[in-house]
This record gives sequence, structure tokens and C-alpha cells, in this order.
Amino acid sequence: MTIDWQKEVDARKDALLEDLQNLLRINSERDDSKATPEAPFGPGPVAGLKHMLAYGERDGFVVKNVDNYAGHIEYGEGDETLGIFGHMDVVPAGDGWDTDPYEPVIKDGKIFARGSSDDKGPSMAAYYALRIIKDLGVPLSKKVRFVVGSDEESGWGDMDYYFKHEETPDFGFSPDAEFPIINGEKGNVSLYARFGGSSEGEYILESFNAGLRENMVPGTATAVITVPTAEAAEKMQGAFSVFVDEEPISGTLEANGTTVTIKVVGKGAHGASPQSGINAATFLAVFLNSYAFGGAAKEFIQVAATLVHEDFYGEKLGVAFEDAKMGKLTMNAGLFVFKKEAEEGNFMSLNFRYPKGTTAEDLEAGVKATAGAIGATIVQGGRNQEPHYVPADDPLVETLLQVYEDHTGQKGHEQIIGGGTYGRLLKRGVAYGAMFPGYTDTMHQANEFMALDDLFRATAIYADAIYRLAK
Repeated sequence: MTIDWQKEVDARKDALLEDLQNLLRINSERDDSKATPEAPFGPGPVAGLKHMLAYGERDGFVVKNVDNYAGHIEYGEGDETLGIFGHMDVVPAGDGWDTDPYEPVIKDGKIFARGSSDDKGPSMAAYYALRIIKDLGVPLSKKVRFVVGSDEESGWGDMDYYFKHEETPDFGFSPDAEFPIINGEKGNVSLYARFGGSSEGEYILESFNAGLRENMVPGTATAVITVPTAEAAEKMQGAFSVFVDEEPISGTLEANGTTVTIKVVGKGAHGASPQSGINAATFLAVFLNSYAFGGAAKEFIQVAATLVHEDFYGEKLGVAFEDAKMGKLTMNAGLFVFKKEAEEGNFMSLNFRYPKGTTAEDLEAGVKATAGAIGATIVQGGRNQEPHYVPADDPLVETLLQVYEDHTGQKGHEQIIGGGTYGRLLKRGVAYGAMFPGYTDTMHQANEFMALDDLFRATAIYADAIYRLAK
């Protein structure tokens, strides 16, 4: 059967774009403060989930909502199941947007909104690909299940719940990365450096806050400090002006008597590529490290300034590691919380993307030896996802690369990334698109966008891929 997949996509462009815009208008950030049994990750993620599943019901698919954690849209019959995994939750919008992050704007051939490229745009491309298969009545020998998640950007509690109640697909892909394919993903684990005790000193750190998620480079950071005298505040203001001029940041320092408030602005980025961002928190710590703080505040600032600052590959922390196939370990310091009155619970998160050959236990031991020596208590937080790899000669990988080559005329090749996708949920699972080589990566950043040409081209590739994998 010969099908002009791009022609089929072109006939549905307007409908696809309208459905995507309506989906992007939903603020689907996780909000634990508003979580309920009916909204396990807060009202936003479940609203996005239900909205996506409603498209499936509208278009005549078999649809199932699994207790508002996740759901699926299903088509076809067969003994094997091809799984496609997308997610409706998004990271917090953060600051720095030129437009409302939840009112999509189309400009210069791009659609701007939080979730446009991660992962509502690619998910909509995969959904419309499946819809094309259904519309055409293409005969399949396998079942196709589009699984819709709602907690990918946080703890993956959605998939933990889903797989306790639903069968696991035999193989599949997640439209949540880039072409030509991602058939390997580094391990993913977070360590928390905790600081307790009093913070008495000549300078008092009242508070220090930065970051929105472990997997985002903090674009802004704020500290409130009590200094010894008004003259000391004035001197700090002069020193900060020089610091800002010399470093790749901007910021403000406001003094009110002996109370000083400093805000640093860097550049947010995806935590899987911390070197592409400018961590506002660690730059702020570098500035503060020359002042006479005491106790827990001194330890907190010193660890951030001397061990974490620009330590993208874990060298200062003593855990650097590289594998010939998977590449270097990377580290992102994503969350910083300090309150003087707390004395307990002050912390910074260190998110590692690590290749095969090292382990979470190795990382924890290494960080204990370095940051622990300064006064931090090191604990592992959340899940540990071990490195994942599907061989290049697996029929799944070979088929997807052939589809990519046929549609683009470009040679396909395997890739391994630090980012974690739902592709790793399956032993024979990969990530596939929707970003094309040479794209501008705006995931987890302000002014996130997806190029419309890429959106439509990816849809045609997904339709052909589903057909070849399930025919």
C-alpha cells in the first residue's frame, strides 16, 4: 500500500493546529498543594490529560482514563502492542516570556507556548498520525496504544500507577526528544545536599531561593542578607556592580538599612544540558562566598560556590565519569532553598545524568567525600533511573531510522542523550523526534516554541512509522 503521508497531514493542518492551541491553553504544571484523589498531581495535569483523552473519544478511538493518573487512546487488534508515550504535564513557565506562556502565539512560522515542544506539540503530531491511520482504515496486525501521561516532568508517578493497572506494550517510542532517534538514555538520579544548624556570623543569610524543578537550570536566584552596617551594605552594592559587569549575568541589589536583597538573572535551560544555561544560583553563591557568613549558611554558600558552580561534569564534586558510547556524566544544580529560621531542611538538589559504568551509589559516595567534608549531609532523593540502551540493530531502531531517511533524505544514526523520556519505560523503547537536526532547543526555557513545518513533517513521519511497525 502506497500512501502519501505528507498529503494526508496537509489535509488536516488546520484541525491539528486548532487542537494543539486549545491544549496549550491549559496550564498543566504540577501543583502538589492542590492535589486530591481526583487530581493526583494537581488540577493542571489532570485537565491536560482529560483534554487529550477527549480528542480520542471525539475521533472514535477506544479510550481509557486510568484514575486520572494517565490514560490511553487505542486502535487496532493484535497479539502485540505498539506503545506511543506522550505527556501533558509541563514544567513551570518561569520568568522571561515575551508573551503569555498559556496563550499560544503563532509568529514567524513558530508556535510559542509552554509545552509547545515538550511535549504537547510532539504528542499532538503522534496523535494525528494515529488518527490518519484510523481515517484511512489501514489494516494493521498489531494494536497501537497511545499512552498519555501527566507527571513526566516530576516523579513519573503517573507511569508507576499506570503500569500497575494496565498491560505493558511490547515495544514503542516516545515523541519527546529529537530525530533521527534516541536509542540510549543516561541514568538519572538526584542527590540532595542538606544543611542544618545555626547560621550565626558577621553576615546573616536570611534566605536564599532559586529554581523551579530539579531538571531545570535556575534562571533567577534571590538572597536576603543582614549586613553589619549601612556602610557595609553600600560597599556590597559597589562590589556587586563590578561582579555583574564581569560575569555573564544581570541583577539588582537593593539595600534598606542593613537589609540587602540581591537578585541574579542567568539563563534557564533543560537540566540534561546544564552547560547550555547560566545558573543564577551558583553565580549568586560565588558573589556571597567572600563575605563572613557562619554555620550552615557558610557551608551552603561554600558548597554552591566552590563545588557546584559550573561543575557541569562532576569534576569538582569528584564524580566525573565518561563512557565511550554514552559520553560524559552531567550534573545540574536545580533547586536551592535556605531559610535562617529553619535550621533544618535547607538544601540544594544535584541532578545527575550518568552513563553506564558508574552507579547512583558511586555518585553518592563521591559527593559525600567532597560536599560532605564541607558540612553537607548527602541523601538520595526520588527514583534512580539506570542507563537505558536499545541496540542499533534492533528491528525497532532499524525501522524508525529507515522511515526518517525516507522522509528527509538524511542518513539516520543512533544517539544517546542525558534527557530522560518515557521511551525508557519499555525494554524495547526509544525516543523518536519531534525535533529535527539543527533545531533551536527551547525546552524548559522562556519563549518555548515549535516550528510549524517541523510539527507537520513529524506528523507524516509518525504516521509512516506507525504503519510500518504495526502493519
